[in-house]
Amino acid sequence: MKKILSLIAVFTAFAISAYAGDGDRIEMEGSFLRQLQKRDSVLIGDQLQYGVLLRDVKEGTRFAFPDYQGHLTDSVETVGSWIMDTVRVSKDKNLYDIQASIVVTSFEEGKHGLQPIYLLRSEDGEKIDTLVFNPQTLEVKAPSVDPETFEVHDIRKQIGYPLTFVEILPYIGILAGIALLVLLIVYLIRRPKKDAPEPDEPAHIRALRKLDGLRGDRLWAPEKQKLFYSEVTDVLRSYIVSRYGVDAMEMTTAEILDGLKGKEVPAELYLGLKELFETSDYVKFAKMTATEEELAKAVPEAVRFVTETYQREIDKEAGNVL
Repeated sequence: MKKILSLIAVFTAFAISAYAGDGDRIEMEGSFLRQLQKRDSVLIGDQLQYGVLLRDVKEGTRFAFPDYQGHLTDSVETVGSWIMDTVRVSKDKNLYDIQASIVVTSFEEGKHGLQPIYLLRSEDGEKIDTLVFNPQTLEVKAPSVDPETFEVHDIRKQIGYPLTFVEILPYIGILAGIALLVLLIVYLIRRPKKDAPEPDEPAHIRALRKLDGLRGDRLWAPEKQKLFYSEVTDVLRSYIVSRYGVDAMEMTTAEILDGLKGKEVPAELYLGLKELFETSDYVKFAKMTATEEELAKAVPEAVRFVTETYQREIDKEAGNVL
């Protein structure tokens, strides 16, 4: 396809003198006049394609096209130059169907007889035939305007149409998004703080209040004993942190007991605390089931440790402890 088009392009500049060559004059059909604008009639200034369809062109055939120099007739002008397009290729026979056309226009109303289209063709490089294609007639119409009834009107205002749901849907979405954002901000401001610090109260008061909530046998069932001992010992760990500065929350039982040495904890309280923590370890880690006696004395033992160590601290500050 590229080869045949390049050959045509090379020979569009044939001298017009070659028109009178020694070849034959061949009358052809296949010319066309096609309107570029899609309407029923041709108006002043409309553009059309005026051209021919060359069928079964052999590969290597050379053509020369006429140069109209801007005017096809006195009343019909040409726009641009010839445009060629290969519309069919027969590869087995090396034959081509080629469409060649030039754009024309007219600014005068009426019927205009167009020139026949003359082409020069050379198939063997020596003999030059003249192809003459039948002419077409161009009928140009002017817009119909009655000067007696024609009125000049101002530019009309834009017609207002009622809004549809689809048109306002994006705005509804924006407003809904803003409302949700406001509600989220209000919620974040007003929601209770999960990690709010506990009231600033003495360590022994806080410990005794929590231990009081663990009294009774509601957590003595075997499947709840692990939770029971965890809560009791966690209260004591927190109290030891506040009272003695020992980082009991992160320590094992042995480390806690070792950390309390030298803190002036009475031996009786120390042994009771040791027994309580060891029982807790057995229940939590060895899956031991505590006896009812062990469960019953867990909270009182923890309360005793808190109250007596606090009282000992008060007595020490008052100078009553030797």
